[in-house]
Amino acid sequence: MLKNQLKIAWRSIKKQPFLNSLNTLGLAIGIAGTLMISLYIYDELNYDKMFADADRIHRVNVDAKFGGPAREMSQVSGPMAEAILNDIPQVEQTLRFRPWGTASLSTTDSRDLILEQKTAFADSTLVDMFGLELLYGNPKQALSGPNKLIITETAAEKHFKTTEAIGQKLVLNEGDTYTVTGVIEDLPKNSFLKDYSVFMSMESYTDQYLNWGSHNYNTFIKLKEKVDPADIAAPLQGMMEKYLIPYAQEFFPGITLEQFEASGNYVYYSTMPLTDIHLYSNRDTDMSQNGDINNIYILSFIALFLIALASINFMNLSTAYSLKRSKEVGIRKTLGSDKSALIRQFLTESGLITFGAMLIGIVLVIITLPYFNALADKHLEFPYFNPIFWGFLLLSVAILGLLSGSYPAFFMSKFAPAKVLKGVSGNTVGGSRIRSVLVVVQFTVSVFLIIGTLVVSQQLRFIQNKDLGYSKDQVLLVNNVNRLGNGAVSFKQDVKDLASVGNATMSGYLPTPSYRSDSSFFLEGKLSQDEVVNMQGWRVDFDYINTLDLDLLAGRDFDPRISTDSSAIIINESALKVMQLSPEQALGKRIFNGIGEESTNEYTVIGVIKNFHFESMRQVIRPLSLQLAPSNDRLIVKLNSGNFENAISQIQELWDAQSPGIGLDYQFMDDSFNEVYQNEQRLGKIFIIFTVLSIFIACLGLFGLAAFNAQKRIKEIGVRKVLGASVSQITYRLSFDFLKLVAIAIIVALPLGWLAMNRWLEDFTYRTDIGLGILLAAAIVAIAIALITISYQSIKAAIANPVKSLRTE
Repeated sequence: MLKNQLKIAWRSIKKQPFLNSLNTLGLAIGIAGTLMISLYIYDELNYDKMFADADRIHRVNVDAKFGGPAREMSQVSGPMAEAILNDIPQVEQTLRFRPWGTASLSTTDSRDLILEQKTAFADSTLVDMFGLELLYGNPKQALSGPNKLIITETAAEKHFKTTEAIGQKLVLNEGDTYTVTGVIEDLPKNSFLKDYSVFMSMESYTDQYLNWGSHNYNTFIKLKEKVDPADIAAPLQGMMEKYLIPYAQEFFPGITLEQFEASGNYVYYSTMPLTDIHLYSNRDTDMSQNGDINNIYILSFIALFLIALASINFMNLSTAYSLKRSKEVGIRKTLGSDKSALIRQFLTESGLITFGAMLIGIVLVIITLPYFNALADKHLEFPYFNPIFWGFLLLSVAILGLLSGSYPAFFMSKFAPAKVLKGVSGNTVGGSRIRSVLVVVQFTVSVFLIIGTLVVSQQLRFIQNKDLGYSKDQVLLVNNVNRLGNGAVSFKQDVKDLASVGNATMSGYLPTPSYRSDSSFFLEGKLSQDEVVNMQGWRVDFDYINTLDLDLLAGRDFDPRISTDSSAIIINESALKVMQLSPEQALGKRIFNGIGEESTNEYTVIGVIKNFHFESMRQVIRPLSLQLAPSNDRLIVKLNSGNFENAISQIQELWDAQSPGIGLDYQFMDDSFNEVYQNEQRLGKIFIIFTVLSIFIACLGLFGLAAFNAQKRIKEIGVRKVLGASVSQITYRLSFDFLKLVAIAIIVALPLGWLAMNRWLEDFTYRTDIGLGILLAAAIVAIAIALITISYQSIKAAIANPVKSLRTE
């Protein structure tokens, strides 16, 4: 029986190659798109779950407000890990990271420096807490003791041409010598540690700010089995009164927790599961760039509707061409076939088409996966040998075939044999309301995605074109200038003297990702804890403001001819707001940096600069100050317009003269700026791709309905032409009904798209507005696409010879 049904189904499919090719193509694209998105979502949802006991590992966070805007930080104070281990018995283990950024490493017998982009100091519990397997070395001793480090196998190959590197020596930043005591596999690409290649022992790190007031350590805890994180919330928060307030009393004698909170300040400690960090953490000082759970919701929506659109498209195309099979149904019923047998036959056909679409979809995924990985910065692999994947895929395809084929099967099985054999089936076929609803659903989703694509693109353009308060164009960043030692200053001057260079400044503090340094400042005469100003303190040189084109609102820049500028300070508008001063009032004010014994640094305000963006536009601009102090990590070079390659070549020559054998490491500031918004840029590109796919599938559905309508009204069209109707009049009459459906879809989609994308934009402190122009553009694009799709079938029907359609009458 089944074999016979399959034979008949295959013959029926071959009889209508155009229809079934469209059906298969639509379903294949829907399946491929959904499968691709599903692989992406699965990877995102499984971040950090590969680590042993991942469900028991949590990160300690702090939300704090102290003399400035509130901050949400993923780093806490250095002493906190030990205090947690001593005071909270439910905690089994603690681990601290002190990220160190880019480090230059060289072997003891070579001066050639090799850069490692992501490095960190880590406690000796690193290997045990995350269950890392050492390829070489003793896991219990790998980071126990000073001047030890663990490297990944890729890093070992890079430095020693072998992974068997135990006992080898590496010089860090041309300073201390470390011994390799462990080699681990490269860390998983769906882990927050994915980019880290070197971990130095924490005992090697000297921290002058190892106190309860400085938050510099990403701290993780492992709970004992069956411990609820809520059980440690109270003792964790209790550490503020037990440790932080006594620390503050050293500088503010007699201060109590109540007084601290009464002044509007607060410090809240909390924990976050390790497996939630990637999608739910958007805090300062995260160890890696995270994803966003909202993007997962958006992509899930796209995947769901891609497959739904493909299914709807199948239904519309199948019913559009069902009239050609009406006599077949009539004959089958006359010869004794019952309704259930016909339904089984039609479902078998839809099953075969869906299975074929699945195979094509899998091939499409395999072919396009490398390009998708490059677009999404992923390392997704097709799960060829995963039985769960194949079982789930086959089950999903079976359900899809059943759902997609059910409406056409029931629709065609209801044909009355007496009517269809008389040739009057065209007047009795129903279901037009259902088909119209399906088209409305398709275009509602398409218009929604068009709005989403336009809004994401507009926000990215807003970020690119917004006045940032500094110049990032034609700015070259030369990294690791501190390698030159005392020669850094002369290197800067040599670069400034080049004709292709406008200006140059030396600092490790940039508006794009770089060093950050929060510190406490007090205005003269305002030394109480409720008058503290928490402010960034950036160390710069005399050329910093001019090189980056920062705007001075009041006062002056640093001047090398004025010796007292060594104790001068320049602040931004946000600092003024916290101090409740106007720019003119701030000039000449004395500011003290630090508290207690550290408050010996006294500065005089000589200038006020306009706010500039030095964090993501998701965040407010915080108080910031510039101070004259050496910081030789980077040379910031403002290039003149012209041949940039020639300018870089000249800088390379100057670098080689001072540092032979050490390659010049540089990048442009606009590239560094774009790194901050990589997630948004990827989302925008993914939106465009899947919006195009959804529109294509929706157009196939509309095309099918137009074909159905033209076929159903073929005699009406013939009569109208005989009576003198023009091609344009007939085309208009055939197109108008479809445009009404598109208009309804637009009316439904516009408010939904506006609401959803406004919510997405709420994550940005500085954002664009969704104006009427975007909504009108989405509507116009939808109408234009619909017209192009409909016009083919409408014009084809309008120019047909009426004699052929009327000869049966």
